[in-house]
Amino acid sequence: MKVFDQYARYYDLLYRDKDYHGEADFILSLLRRYAPGSKAIFEMGCGTGIHAKMFVEAGHSVHGIDLSDTMLKAAILRREALVPDMRERLAFSPGDVRSYRSGRKFDVVLSLFHVFSYQNENADLQAAFSTAATHLDAGGIFIFDYWYGPAVLAQRPETRVKRLDDGELSVLRIAESLVYEQRNVVEVNYETYIRTADAADLIREKHCMRYLFLPEIELLAELHGFEPVAHRAWLSDSEPSIESWASFSILRKK
Repeated sequence: MKVFDQYARYYDLLYRDKDYHGEADFILSLLRRYAPGSKAIFEMGCGTGIHAKMFVEAGHSVHGIDLSDTMLKAAILRREALVPDMRERLAFSPGDVRSYRSGRKFDVVLSLFHVFSYQNENADLQAAFSTAATHLDAGGIFIFDYWYGPAVLAQRPETRVKRLDDGELSVLRIAESLVYEQRNVVEVNYETYIRTADAADLIREKHCMRYLFLPEIELLAELHGFEPVAHRAWLSDSEPSIESWASFSILRKK
């Protein structure tokens, strides 16, 4: 996951069109529905801390972990800009979602932006599920999103081009993908061209994303002491379909 260190400086620009507010509001609506009264959130893969900040602003406390030091530096700067009461309710730590242990229990575990699809091997998924289970008491809620297998196989990845400019940075990113059906993995190869007024850079990255199917999610849930609550298309109350590449699951700790 150290690939993220290479472009963390440009991360927020690359995803400036991502509806963080809409996503945070959606998650908060799920918490009101499935975990009323919950306050303490453990976020597995917090990135630059945008979601975490919004959850804190909504009254929750959040402990976020990430494997990328550069991402965490951005998250900590975001935390430092908050008023004292909010800063006290927001913490970030370096940590691998497969092995991190805080010694604490939380009301909710969240993992967004397809962190679980970065767990390519069965052992990685098992370990990440174990981390989530370890940080929840009985009745606690685990929400995570992922690439939904039937949609990936029905739609197939396409070459994508993204251009962005904020007046100082100009970014062109090309994504080309290979599907490895025998491993349930899509290899996404990025070329990102970055220009400023006096410099240019080229970053090459490879992201391997595992697409998941509901039976394997429910098997992992059972093995780690969860019961399924709901499987949904992202930002929707509809069940996943071949149209819903991005989906999420809600599990409850037994």
